[in-house]
Amino acid sequence: MEIASALTAAPSSPAVPKAAITSDYSTFLKMLTTQMQNQDPLDPMSSADFAVQLATFSGVEQQTRTNQWLETLNGQFGTMGMAQLAGWVGQEARAEVPVWYDGSPVTLSPEPAAGADRAVLVVHDSGGRLVSREDLPASAEPYLWLGSDAAGNPLPHGSYTLTLESHAGERHLATTPVESYARIVEAQSGPGGAVLLLAGGVRVAAAQITALRMP
Repeated sequence: MEIASALTAAPSSPAVPKAAITSDYSTFLKMLTTQMQNQDPLDPMSSADFAVQLATFSGVEQQTRTNQWLETLNGQFGTMGMAQLAGWVGQEARAEVPVWYDGSPVTLSPEPAAGADRAVLVVHDSGGRLVSREDLPASAEPYLWLGSDAAGNPLPHGSYTLTLESHAGERHLATTPVESYARIVEAQSGPGGAVLLLAGGVRVAAAQITALRMP
């Protein structure tokens, strides 16, 4: 098989690993030299084929250098992103994540469905057990959740999942997640982008934050 055929077939694969590209770049000249030394004198490689193989080598070289440049650029962007997120630490972030209750009230941002005249906050503990149902005003105004069970007693400290049921009369319209505020204690860099660590160990992607406020 000619080198040109082997290398031009590579782009048809779903993804070309970095190691494979680097290997092609470093070994191409050795392969080309070996081919030229062992070609049939009675049927030498045409100048057109030789030009195609040189062009292929040039493309592999350019791709390798582009990958190196992108890696450097991504590293710079990551550093800039972390520097900006450092200013978020200590502030309160709003997102659709489990609520960590430690005895202090938690500010919620409910969004009842359009046309709802009644809203019910439904609370499940970390084990998925229903612990409370609480009527809320059917509005998008912030609501201070005190962390009480169905009998009005304080819930144990821990993680809770909150959803909002929207009703119009006796008709159930929708059940949706509830956004809540929590203090940001750390900004981390993850494989999928920046991640924020909230009070209680709750983790949320920076892209999921919908609002920030000072505590």
